Amino acid sequence: MSEPVRPEDMRVSDADRARAARHLQWAQGEGLLDLGEYDTRSRDVWEARTRGDLDRLVRDLPVAPARLPEAGARRRVFSDTGGGTAMRVLTIIFTTIAVVNLVAWGIVSITTGELLYPWFLWTGLPPLAALGVLYAFGIGRPDR
Repeated sequence: MSEPVRPEDMRVSDADRARAARHLQWAQGEGLLDLGEYDTRSRDVWEARTRGDLDRLVRDLPVAPARLPEAGARRRVFSDTGGGTAMRVLTIIFTTIAVVNLVAWGIVSITTGELLYPWFLWTGLPPLAALGVLYAFGIGRPDR
């Protein structure tokens, strides 16, 4: 008769791995893990075979709240700041590109003494359209 398997040597299921992955996601969101460490540990979670492997990955983290979001649960796409950090960054980039091109067009028009073809619109309208589509589909807007 063989010895009983120690708890840390018990095999883990995909559900166990998913719980550990949510714990790591929570810890990264709380600022306990940087992105590099989160990435490494997340990869290791899905390669874990035993409870000991999973425990090693979350042992140094505080206990997560009792209700972590389930895998696949709807999350806010660009969450934490209502208007969406990613949308604000994209808007700043778009505005910078548009202003630089508008100023360049204005300088060239003034120095040549004639009103040139408004080519700056070709660099401004496509990003504006893309931002408009993202906003229309709710990306970057706060949940109601």
